[in-house]
Amino acid sequence: MIALLLGAATPALAQQAEPVPPIQLNQLGFETFGPKRAIVVTDAAAPQDWVLLDARGKTVASGKTIPFGPDKASGKTVQAIDVSSFHTAGGGYRLRVGAFESRAFAIQPRSRMALRLDALHFFYHQRAGVPVEAQFAGATWARPAGHAKEIVTCVSGADPRGTVWPSCPYSLDVTGGWYDAGDQGKYVVNGGIAVWTLLNAWEREHRAGKTWLFADGSMKIPESGNHVDDLLDEARYELEFLLSMQVPDGTRLKLPVGKQPPWTPPSPGMPPGPPPPLALPTLDVDAGGMAHHKVADRNWTKLPTPPAEDREERILFPPTTAATLNLAAVTAQCARIWKGIDDAFAERCLAASERAWAAARRNPEVFALAAFTGSGGYGDRELSDEFYWAAAELFATTGKAEYLDFVRASPWWEKPVQEPNWGGTATLGTLTLALTRALPEADRAHVDAAILEAADRFLEDSAKTGYHLPYDPPGWPWGSTSSMLNRAIVLAYAHDAAKAPKYREGVVDVIDYLLGRNSIDQSFVSGYGARPLSNPHHRFWAHSLDPKLPGPPPGVLSGGPNSTSTGADPVGARLAGHCAPMACYADDIQAFALNEVAINWNAPLVWVAAWLDATEGASAH
Repeated sequence: MIALLLGAATPALAQQAEPVPPIQLNQLGFETFGPKRAIVVTDAAAPQDWVLLDARGKTVASGKTIPFGPDKASGKTVQAIDVSSFHTAGGGYRLRVGAFESRAFAIQPRSRMALRLDALHFFYHQRAGVPVEAQFAGATWARPAGHAKEIVTCVSGADPRGTVWPSCPYSLDVTGGWYDAGDQGKYVVNGGIAVWTLLNAWEREHRAGKTWLFADGSMKIPESGNHVDDLLDEARYELEFLLSMQVPDGTRLKLPVGKQPPWTPPSPGMPPGPPPPLALPTLDVDAGGMAHHKVADRNWTKLPTPPAEDREERILFPPTTAATLNLAAVTAQCARIWKGIDDAFAERCLAASERAWAAARRNPEVFALAAFTGSGGYGDRELSDEFYWAAAELFATTGKAEYLDFVRASPWWEKPVQEPNWGGTATLGTLTLALTRALPEADRAHVDAAILEAADRFLEDSAKTGYHLPYDPPGWPWGSTSSMLNRAIVLAYAHDAAKAPKYREGVVDVIDYLLGRNSIDQSFVSGYGARPLSNPHHRFWAHSLDPKLPGPPPGVLSGGPNSTSTGADPVGARLAGHCAPMACYADDIQAFALNEVAINWNAPLVWVAAWLDATEGASAH
């Protein structure tokens, strides 16, 4: 196997004590056919000789390095080693450049790697409302149910900006779903993109005939054996929660309508800043069919706090247009995927989607403004992208001209494709349109051209970066690993459209970076590689704070380097001004701006790992 599943609780200090080797590469190795690129840190200006040694120390390949020079993202001077022409499978290979020698690595079929399944299993570990059982998660990660019966009503009282929020005339049973990240909030806007990404992976791979990737029984989850693919079972667990967050029909609520200057609630451990007063009219609106923004703690829980020990008051936050459109989009997606699998569930999803769409059209400017401090804000002041996404999903499911007309009239029909994120979802709609057989031929050509233009733009970044990454932002943001993975999804769609090997090679570059081909020699995935993620910001996977608690299970992705908000947490604050963007990272549980985990970050890891398994050999040299 390529995957070397090391102990997930390797102490961070032991990792940091080991010097960073000058030769950096995917710490698991390479697929037999496909790109094989490593990086060597050297001040030499001329090409250097490299050799590839097998397990017996015999030279089996050799060549010259490719100079790049100073690399701004890493702060290093680097050259590349390209071993792509070597195709002999085996273990114990090493690269040597002068006196530098790499760790041992394997060359094997990628599909033997368990990454796609471990990354998907993350979501079972994040389940709320049910115990995480040893028979499915392993004894190390078993825990009692958190928030086992979650019947909640709307937030009431004064928030830190002094706004007094009324409650609502009902309670909702919102038991279940996934905890969002290292905290125990459950957010519709982040659940939306996470569910979409998983379902899109299933939809794309089934269209391609790769039904084995997530087949029933491939996972250890309670639903295995029910004759439904395990990915769909896991996604449905979140979909049921999202459906429970919909406002009952006929409900009128007092909600702030219109745009408000933004304010980000303070993160745990940071002093609160003075929020601006709410300066919007509160209007009595027909909120039926809208979706509540989130359910979360009124105050931040301390580290560590296993979910079953959370004693904070749980509150339901007011409905927002963004949450409503997320619900409309993913339930439309649900409706077409479950048709023929569970028709009753498909019909329920479609009904919820159309109700949510109508509610969002009726209430297009209800934003997330309740400024309590026990959860992430997930505020979004631009919603045209969510409208475009939801309309695309509804068209793909229903084929109704009204939705296609809305898509074509949207500014996002003409705007350049970007990597998606929870606050920028237009690309999700474009990717869905690329899969939609009902799309007229001229529109399909338009969509494919937009995806290829974006993919070529991302590959231009590869040539500008010493580590050959299709990613070169002016500053590396919170969750930079997911930004790269979401670019990789666009590259994968470009490969599907054009079949050009360069696009798949760009996807491989992203996975290689995540698994160790970076300037700090860090695998950002727990359980994978010589220096895996070990101490994520998480309230249960908190072994470094409480030896009775576990480290992370295999397949969990860190948000990774963050050079744009290093001052947000106490660990990052010590790095601020002293790190190149790629090095603004610490494997530390307190580093929530650098080392948190999240459902919307692990979902694209599942997508990309599965797509690479499904297309192995497609870019053979």
